[in-house]
Amino acid sequence: MNEDLPKKINLYGLTMIAIGSCIGSAIFRTPSEVALLLPSQGYTLVAWFLGGVIALTGALTFAELGSRFNGSGGIYIFLREAYGNLPAFLFGWAYLTVVTPGALAALSLVFADYAGKLFFLPDIQKTLLALATIISLSVINGLGVHISNSVASIITTLKIAGILTVIFIGVYGGQYFHFDFNVLPQAKAFDLQSAMALALIGVMFSYGGFQHASFVSGEIENANKNLPRALIIGTSIVCFCYLTINYAYMNLLPLQTFMNSKSVAADAISTVWSSGALFATVLISVSVLGTISIYTMSSPRIYFAMANDGLFFQKLAYIHPKYKTPLYSIMTQCIIACVILLFWKTFADVTTYVVFVDFLFLILAASALFITRRKNTEAGVFKSPLYPLTPIVFIAISTYMLFYTLTKRKENAMAGLILLALGCVAYYFYKKYSGSKVR
Repeated sequence: MNEDLPKKINLYGLTMIAIGSCIGSAIFRTPSEVALLLPSQGYTLVAWFLGGVIALTGALTFAELGSRFNGSGGIYIFLREAYGNLPAFLFGWAYLTVVTPGALAALSLVFADYAGKLFFLPDIQKTLLALATIISLSVINGLGVHISNSVASIITTLKIAGILTVIFIGVYGGQYFHFDFNVLPQAKAFDLQSAMALALIGVMFSYGGFQHASFVSGEIENANKNLPRALIIGTSIVCFCYLTINYAYMNLLPLQTFMNSKSVAADAISTVWSSGALFATVLISVSVLGTISIYTMSSPRIYFAMANDGLFFQKLAYIHPKYKTPLYSIMTQCIIACVILLFWKTFADVTTYVVFVDFLFLILAASALFITRRKNTEAGVFKSPLYPLTPIVFIAISTYMLFYTLTKRKENAMAGLILLALGCVAYYFYKKYSGSKVR
């Protein structure tokens, strides 16, 4: 089919995608979980700093890859060019079958839960609201990338403003933060190495998402320059927000209270503002809505690219003649997400599973930079600074984290490996029986 999507995403819109795909609900929930594993203000901030280092080195690595290969699909293209069709297919397979639809189902339930608190909705109406959210945002994304990007940009701008408000309140209204590495006495037999590795799972679930900016690279104005800029600027802003908002939480709450909080943002703001809980509820609702909007837009570009290469059902490469969007890819993802949501019905803990699968492919994609540089010395592309240190740091820390996932959270890691094994079967079945000539 080989039809291209129109280039209508500018630098600001792309930067909002990079930021908005990272900042969802996790930063309002996981900080207390990280602190439980690392019961010290100093170690907790170190974990968030290390997460920022991983995210920045990853963003710099993918910035160069995106500058070299800027068609739709992002990481799918990086894997295809470096390793061939099977790893690229497995990436798209994982994102289509579970990773993105599962994330959409979970995020929509989070949104419905918080929105339901504002309007006192019963559970059945929350489920209907979650379904309506996925469907309506998928429809909006089907109406044109300029519309969906505008919606995502507006919502992401609002969520950044809300986070800066929390940071301001925490910096000037708190009194409890003391940067030290004194672990609470009740943390018996504290193993820093294991605790830090497990804490990074939650941290990287919060940082994860910057790669979504690369998925829409085929629709970016001046992609060779704007994709690296957006990845670097966006990830830097996220790192700043995450470090400072954790400082704000710990400055507003005693460490023990912070560790045991189930809604840390609301609890922290409420200490100095009577309407803090309401503000936190609105902020989280807006933040999650923005992330859902971006995911419904970005991931379908992977399936579109797969189908365009003859690696998946050709219908997924269909571009609407009027709106110029990969409509069938968007709607297929929407349907799978709705099915998962209907059978799910509660917000399950998918953090470890999603991070495990995501980082397997992110490590592979980062490694592709070494192969790409040997094959292609093209001038005029963005070059990752401090190469080869930048991709090495990203790969080393990510591999360290995955090792502990395999040893400490075996059931989640095995679920990811089973999904990939099924993907191998699906790949060979499709090649054998579809009659498609894979390019």
